[in-house]
Amino acid sequence: MKQLRAPLIAVMLYAAALAGANPAAAGEVTPALLASLKAGLAGDMRKLALLDAPGRSYDATFRTESGETRSLADEAGKIVLVNFWATWCAPCREEMPQLNALQKDLGGPDFTVLTIATGPNNPAKIADFMEDEGIDALPRHTDQRAALGRQAGVLGLPVTLILDREGRELGRLTGGADWAAPEARALIEALIAGEPAS
Repeated sequence: MKQLRAPLIAVMLYAAALAGANPAAAGEVTPALLASLKAGLAGDMRKLALLDAPGRSYDATFRTESGETRSLADEAGKIVLVNFWATWCAPCREEMPQLNALQKDLGGPDFTVLTIATGPNNPAKIADFMEDEGIDALPRHTDQRAALGRQAGVLGLPVTLILDREGRELGRLTGGADWAAPEARALIEALIAGEPAS
């Protein structure tokens, strides 16, 4: 029995270590990762104001196209790109096809693009615009009273927030950007992986 005890204890300690390991740690966004990404921002991503460490989260609600009330916490576990836009905003309309492409390429269990029309936006105009532009991978969420927009400090449009897997802000970009560009994709892939692109 003594001969079995030492290997058994070793196996139990190894199993306990694995059980205690955080499976999301590989995709964790650390201050070191943010500093590395900040130093390498290129193209339109130079306009992205990355924080030194994950910041605050936002709990104000918004509505889905079907009228459901949701919050950003519903996307916990993913890196989330939240784009505040409006149908009357020219730069918003310009970047929407690029956000659509980003969602098609990288969207899934680890990443999503949430487009939220903030302020008074006519749902019919949202639908018409998205259909006219072939936007078929993005949600038609609304923030009619701008509650989430105000809570997040959105003062103009478009504004794009990037959130970590716990819903905390990692950075924001004010104004339009080419979200389909290689540097945008590399940034998102690095955040998903929790390490800089090699």
